[in-house]
Amino acid sequence: QVQLVESGGGLVQAGGSLRLSCSAAGRTFSRNTMGWFRQAPGKERDFVSGISWNGLSTDYGDSVKGRFTISRDNAKNMVYLQMNSLKPDDMAIYYCAADGGLFGGVGRRAIQYEYWGQGTQVTVSS
Repeated sequence: QVQLVESGGGLVQAGGSLRLSCSAAGRTFSRNTMGWFRQAPGKERDFVSGISWNGLSTDYGDSVKGRFTISRDNAKNMVYLQMNSLKPDDMAIYYCAADGGLFGGVGRRAIQYEYWGQGTQVTVSS
């Protein structure tokens, strides 16, 4: 099992930056693919970014490519999402997620991720 807790959300002006953090507890964290998803009111939960267990492979949703950067520190059991050039469309609850399997590839489908955090709100004012 992996327990996840997100932090770092908040209110920011358009064009600003935020850094989300995800703290993970669990013996398998260093072998889990990790992902960030987001969900705006009335919309589906969308893939934002993912990173492989060793950090060598990353993927980004089309709408955040070039603006967001995912990283992880397995020694600290942490995953990060650096968000730059934020837009009002980025406003959502952001969720950290862990793949239920070990040494898996980075996928964009939520069904791949078995463990989820409670989410952190990101609000972008125009």
